[in-house]
Amino acid sequence: MKILLLSDSHSYIDDRILDYAKNADEIWHCGDFGNLEVIEKLEKIKPLRGVYGNIDGTEIRKIFPEVLRFKCEDVEVLMIHIGGYPGKYTPLAKKEIEEKTPKLFISGHSHILKAMYDQRNKLLHLNPGAMGKVGWHQMRTMMRFEINGDQIENLEVIELGKK
Repeated sequence: MKILLLSDSHSYIDDRILDYAKNADEIWHCGDFGNLEVIEKLEKIKPLRGVYGNIDGTEIRKIFPEVLRFKCEDVEVLMIHIGGYPGKYTPLAKKEIEEKTPKLFISGHSHILKAMYDQRNKLLHLNPGAMGKVGWHQMRTMMRFEINGDQIENLEVIELGKK
C-alpha cells in the first residue's frame, strides 16, 4: 500500500501535490485542511483518511474525527493533529497510546517534519511537516511511504519548495 502523508495545507493545494497523490494508493491528511476544496481535490484522486486540525471549522469537523485509529494491512495506525512526539506527547496522544499502542503514530500541527522511533512505546512517529504556505516553516514538505504487511518501508521526505 503506497501512502502519501500530508498535513497543514491551510487551504493550499497545488498540481505538484496532486501529481504525487495520483501515485499513491491512499492519501492520509493529519489536519488543518483549511477548506473543503482541499478535501474535494484529494478525494477525487484517491481514498482519503484524516483528522481535523485546530483551524478546521465545523464543516470539516463533521467529516473527520479528532482521533483516528485504523489498520492498514497489518499496521495499527493512530492519527491526531496535535499529538506531540516521543517524549513530548500531548495528554490526549499519551492516553490513546497507553490504551492501545499503535505501530505508527502520526501527528501534524507543529509544521516540523519528524520521523522518530519511540523506543519506550515501540512505535514509529511521523509528522510530515506542512504542505501549505501559512505558518512559520520555510520549506513545504510531505512524506510518502509503503506499508507491506506489518512493515513500514521506503519512507521518503518530499520537499515542495519554499513557501
